[in-house]
Amino acid sequence: MNEPITWADFERVELRVGTIVSAADFPEARKPAYKLTIDFGPEVGVRRSSAQITMQYTKDELIGRQIVGVVNFPSKQIGPFVSECLVTGFYRDDGAVVLAVPDTPVPNGSKLG
Repeated sequence: MNEPITWADFERVELRVGTIVSAADFPEARKPAYKLTIDFGPEVGVRRSSAQITMQYTKDELIGRQIVGVVNFPSKQIGPFVSECLVTGFYRDDGAVVLAVPDTPVPNGSKLG
């Protein structure tokens, strides 16, 4: 386990719900990944992310699915692609990533808190 953080540390991480509006293959990635476009609502807008979730999900399954993402990380260059947010999930024993998602629909841009 990592060292404890303060409440103020946690509050700095901006976790919001967004809906995946497109998913495409990302053949240039070192590990299998998709290029996702995610709508985080009017306050945050549309962001793009690279996500290594190909073992668990097909592109078609992802369209319209709500996810939880970190939207206040700086952009990160991943090969020819710029990732603008971090899609959250949990690793299974086989290495697959299972997305962290709300269990019922909420408005895009809703903050975890």
